[in-house]
Amino acid sequence: MADVNNIMTWTFYEETKVPAEIEDVLVEGETAEIAYKTVRDVAVVTNKRIMIADRQGMTGKKVEVYTIPFSSIVMYSSENGGTFDLNAEMELWTKVGRLKLNLNKKVDVRKLDRLIGSHIL
Repeated sequence: MADVNNIMTWTFYEETKVPAEIEDVLVEGETAEIAYKTVRDVAVVTNKRIMIADRQGMTGKKVEVYTIPFSSIVMYSSENGGTFDLNAEMELWTKVGRLKLNLNKKVDVRKLDRLIGSHIL
């Protein structure tokens, strides 16, 4: 289980297809909008939340899924990559702590920024 007193950090590497099994956990009226490859799994942004799967152990059979409801985000920031620091970043301040998303240069930070903004503003 995550310690929310420390900042939680994930890295999104590139856009990918939304996994079919995600349909099993969506609630009524929820639709998957975009997915990103992470270190060992996938993160999915829906119209209601951000879900990040974290495979654990050597086999990766144990999976912990983090859900960040848009209703819990009170503030966020985005930073595009620069000349020497190619990766972009987003920080989300929620009711329980702060989260950081490192975005590989293959991820369009402004696209993700617009998507999150459209659901929380």
